[in-house]
Amino acid sequence: MERRPDSIAARARRAAIACGLALALAVVMTWPLATGLGRLGRTTTMDGLYGIWNVGWVARMMVTDPASLFDANIFYPHRNTLAYSEANIVAGIVGIPAWVFTRNAYAAHNTALLFAFATSFLGMWLLARHLSGRADTSVVPAILFAFCPYFYSHSAHVQLLMGGGIPLSMLALHRVAGRPSPGRGVVLGVALATQALACAYYGIYAGLMVSYGVLFFAMRRSLWRAREFWIAVGTAVIVAGLLVLPFMLPYLELQREGGFVRSLDDSRRYSATWQSYLATPAHVHRPVLWLARHLGWRLGEVLFPGILALVLGLVGAATAWRRGPEVAAASNDRETVMLYGSLGVLALWGSFGPGAYLYTLLYRIVPLFTFLRAPSRFGLLVVFVLAVFASLALARLVPAARRGIVVAAVLALLAMAELNVVPFPWERALPVSTNYRILAGMPRAAVAEFPFYGERIAFPLHAQYMVLSTTHWMPLVNGYSDYIPQDFREAAAVLDSFPSNDTFAVLQKRRVRYIAIHWDMYGPRADEIRTKLKPFERYLRQLGSDATMNLYEVMGFP
Repeated sequence: MERRPDSIAARARRAAIACGLALALAVVMTWPLATGLGRLGRTTTMDGLYGIWNVGWVARMMVTDPASLFDANIFYPHRNTLAYSEANIVAGIVGIPAWVFTRNAYAAHNTALLFAFATSFLGMWLLARHLSGRADTSVVPAILFAFCPYFYSHSAHVQLLMGGGIPLSMLALHRVAGRPSPGRGVVLGVALATQALACAYYGIYAGLMVSYGVLFFAMRRSLWRAREFWIAVGTAVIVAGLLVLPFMLPYLELQREGGFVRSLDDSRRYSATWQSYLATPAHVHRPVLWLARHLGWRLGEVLFPGILALVLGLVGAATAWRRGPEVAAASNDRETVMLYGSLGVLALWGSFGPGAYLYTLLYRIVPLFTFLRAPSRFGLLVVFVLAVFASLALARLVPAARRGIVVAAVLALLAMAELNVVPFPWERALPVSTNYRILAGMPRAAVAEFPFYGERIAFPLHAQYMVLSTTHWMPLVNGYSDYIPQDFREAAAVLDSFPSNDTFAVLQKRRVRYIAIHWDMYGPRADEIRTKLKPFERYLRQLGSDATMNLYEVMGFP
């Protein structure tokens, strides 16, 4: 009885060390982001700005008005506009403390970004430790997965960094298969739901992998006869469904209205090619990238898994398969190779999109695939499988005890050296006009910001206004997302000609009370716009002005 507290304390200590290591690696491998959480980000890409706004919105609404979470302040007067793209529920929840203490959307977003890298490391480490039986060597595959080139290439998409639920879901499945119970089923359901709410793509991938794994274990271990196994699996399905469904309803409603449906033709544009598996941003991999570009290959998605991941992964698969099944540990390794090897082949196949047929089959039999458009993202699962195999290689080839720890540490440093992109070229936050402080103190009403980009190719530029709105959170007529409402497209074409009688008619229809005009964004056209605005100034009351913009309250309409 006296040993149990010591055991709990030891587990807590190991968990603290693992979490501390995960966070430290996330800080080091994304340096210098941690030095400017409130002023750095991917601000030259509109997707990056969208993510900052998104996480800030979710963090704020989770604290102030969770019931109105999906009524985001874009595309006014539309409702449920958060469902026009990935909701980033988990990222927003992680960003709550930073938002509460700073009221800074960059800080909330960057906290979630570091969390994403750290949990991807931690999740992979836990799975590798379970499969290999080694805590020390499992650090290496965790680094290979968490800091792979694919993740770095999506630094502007915080949801695509949230991959920790993939290994955690598979770990929960292994535990269910090892000793089924309703409690373990609950854990599996929570892991699947958390991954789905962190990233819809990876939630679907994790669901497919777990479903495949359930069938695999049912046949491989004859668990199809085990009542407790199916009770645990059923519990996982129910728990995951109950947790995810409330957040899915706005998306299902949007699809019923004819929006947010991806076609197979959409998917063709975002399919991987075999050349994609040579694309990488890592410093050490530049010769590979140079060769690919020199040969004129179409790279597309960044899917190169890394040299160490490839070598260790292939060695791990080969050595685990060759060891005879008469040894219990080797038998388990063979099972691991069978499960993850087949998953890796299917993921590689699926990444090539409709042209390779597997993705077409999945699109037709899995309803959720109508939400997806980038088959190439299956390539992340190839890296994941290689990391699993690397854990087997290291557990068998690296000696145990102190010498093994030293070897594991050296290999971990080699993995970091190979994959690093430090210093990462983060950009500075957008400058914020003092006029937004004035706007924040005004009665809540709709805002239109100009220039109002009216061409489809220019729609992403509205993301600038969305990030700037985190200083006042007024409803915006402007907006940018994956789904663009048809009436916004029509109105944008008119508002692009601001100022004119037609544009004021559109503003009146949308009950716009405030107008912000960014002279610096008009560039050489600023003087022309000032001249065109003069006949309409009698309908406007100036609230603020500086060198970059004017803020007006609309007092009437022509």
